[in-house]
Amino acid sequence: MSDPARVVMYATGWCPYCQRARNLLGAKNISFDEIDVEASPELREEMKSRSGRSTVPQIFIGATHVGGFDDLDSLDRDGGLDRLLKDSP
Repeated sequence: MSDPARVVMYATGWCPYCQRARNLLGAKNISFDEIDVEASPELREEMKSRSGRSTVPQIFIGATHVGGFDDLDSLDRDGGLDRLLKDSP
């Protein structure tokens, strides 16, 4: 069995959508690396470069850009989140 895909979330500590994403990932027992873009402006620029978006959260599963919380929630409701986690390197 392969290791689960690495999940990365660019976020801030105060963003309600970031908290919703944390809650959804936590409820599914999905571990993730959180990058605080407020603490390091250069990481916000990295997020913008990788995602093409300036809002948080921005969530990546492996090399796939999922998007923000609404995108993550929709992917989960459609059953795509589990598939993406399983299929991503």
